[in-house]
Amino acid sequence: MQVPFVDLRAQYLRIKPEIDTAIQQVVDDTTFVAGEQVHEFETEFGAYCAQEPNSGGDGRRSESAPIPLYCVGCASGTDALHLSLLGLGIGPGDEVITVAHTFIATAAVITHAGARPVFVDICEDSMLMDPDAIEAAITPRTRAIIPVHLYGQPCEMDRIMQIARRHGLKVIEDAAQAHGARWRGRRPGSLGDAAAFSFYPGKNLGAYGDGGAVVSADQRLIERIRSLGDHGRLDKYTHATVGLNSRLDTLQAAILRVKLRHLDEWNAARRRHAARYIDGLHGSVGLPVVHGDAESVWHLFVVRTPERERLRAQLSQAGIASGIHYPIAVHRQPAYTNLGIPEGGLPVTERVAAQIVSLPLYAELPEDALERTVDNVRSFALDKSDR
Repeated sequence: MQVPFVDLRAQYLRIKPEIDTAIQQVVDDTTFVAGEQVHEFETEFGAYCAQEPNSGGDGRRSESAPIPLYCVGCASGTDALHLSLLGLGIGPGDEVITVAHTFIATAAVITHAGARPVFVDICEDSMLMDPDAIEAAITPRTRAIIPVHLYGQPCEMDRIMQIARRHGLKVIEDAAQAHGARWRGRRPGSLGDAAAFSFYPGKNLGAYGDGGAVVSADQRLIERIRSLGDHGRLDKYTHATVGLNSRLDTLQAAILRVKLRHLDEWNAARRRHAARYIDGLHGSVGLPVVHGDAESVWHLFVVRTPERERLRAQLSQAGIASGIHYPIAVHRQPAYTNLGIPEGGLPVTERVAAQIVSLPLYAELPEDALERTVDNVRSFALDKSDR
C-alpha cells in the first residue's frame, strides 16, 4: 500500500454530491466572475474567522465576541499578501519585517510592492517568528511586520502586536496555512491589521485551483483592497487607482463554501493524527512544539533529523511519501542574494531548513497508513542508534 503525502481525491469523494451540485449551479447560472457565490463566501468566511470557541458553530457571535471581520476574495494567497501591503500604503523606500523560514511568496510580495524585506530569526521549538528578534530589526523605514503562521500554528501574536503598536507598525498575518487556527481563542484575521489566506488545493481549506482572501476588522481597508484587486475600480469604467486583476472566481467560491462547512471536522481529524504522531514518535525524531496559547490546525506535521535524506529514502522505499517545507531559507535563495545576508546570518532558520521532514497528514489519512509511517520512522531511529 502506498501512503500519499496528501490525497485530494479521498476528500472529494467524501463530499462529491455537495461539490458536484455547487459546480453545476455555477455552470447553470453562467456568472463565472463576481457571482453571488463570491459574496456569500466572503460573508461566511469572515464570520468563520470571527467565530468564538463557545459559539454554536454557525458563525454567529456571542455577546462577548469581537467586532465583525470583513473578507474580500482574490486570485491567490500571494495576491492576498500583495494587496494587503498595497492597501496599507506600503511601497518604495519602506521596510517590512518577516521570516526567511517560509515560502518565497511572503518575501516576494514585499519586493513587488517596492519595499525591502528584513528577515528575523525563528524560535527553535515552534519554528515561528521569534518576537525577541523583532525590535533590533526595526529602523526608521520599517512600516510593517508579516508574521507567518507556519504549518498551521499561529505566532505569538500578543507580543508581536505589542511591539508593532509601540513602534506604529502595521501587522499582516500570513495565514496561508492556518485556516481555523487560534491564538488565545481568536482566529487569524482578528489578531493583526489584516490576514492573508491561500486556498491552494492542498491547504486545509483548498479550492480546485488558485484562490485567496484578505480578512480584517477594518472595513475601509477591505474595500480599498477590493478596489485594488479589481483594476482600481470605483464603478464599471471609473478607476481611482492603477490596480490589479485579482478576483476570486465564482466557481472556486462555490467550492469553498461547501468545504468551509467541513473545515472544523477536518481540522479536528488533523489534530487527532498529529497527536498519534507525537505519541508514537516520542524519542525517535525532533517533534513539533505547539505554544500553550496556540491551537494548531496542523497543515503540516514536520519532524527534524540531521539525517533527513536517509529518513526520506527509508520512507520512500516503504511506499510512504514525504516532503520538505522548506529546504532553502528565503535569504539563501538566488533571488535574494542581493540582500547580502551571509551564511549563518539566521542560524536557527538555517539549522531548521537543513533538518525538517514533512510526514503525510490529511484529514482522510487511514489509520493503518499513519501507523505504517510511525513504525517506519521509529525503525529509522532504532537503526540510527545502532550505528
